[in-house]
Order: sequence, then structure tokens, then C-alpha cells
Amino acid sequence: MCRNIRTLFNFAPPATDDEVRAAALQFVRKLAGKRTPSRANEQVFEAAIEEVFAASRRLIDGLVPTTPPKDREVEAAKARERSRLRFRRG
Repeated sequence: MCRNIRTLFNFAPPATDDEVRAAALQFVRKLAGKRTPSRANEQVFEAAIEEVFAASRRLIDGLVPTTPPKDREVEAAKARERSRLRFRRG
């Protein structure tokens, strides 16, 4: 479930609210142990997502980078290569 949570700090361009919200959703799903909540838990589930999103956004916006921002395309290419090597056949 949490494999979709990626580092969002210090990238060019910066992380969007949609990316931060998606990470918050994955985190709440992991904690709850459920992909979707029951109707009885829907409101608390959604509230938790919003709280985690807000805290995450504050964190990302408040951190001070000590290195130049990473290029998203370069990092994506590195991840694809790691995946190719990991899952290669033969």
C-alpha cells in the first residue's frame, strides 16, 4: 500500500497539493488497514486525510533545502532503471 508514497521535498518543480494529498491518502489507508472505509468510518477517514495533508504541506513548505533541487525526470529515469534491474528476467 505505501509503495506509492514518494519523497516530495526538494524537487523542481515543487510537489503539488494533489501529490501531497495522494501521499496523505496512502498513509491513512496504511494506518487504517483499509483501502476504503465503511460508511460508519467515512467521515473520520476523510478528516484524517485532510489533517495529514495539512501537516505534510506545512512540513514540505517549512523545510529548508541544503542541496539543489532534484530534477523529477532524472529521478524518474533512475527509478525506472532500478526497477528494470530488479525485475529483469534471466
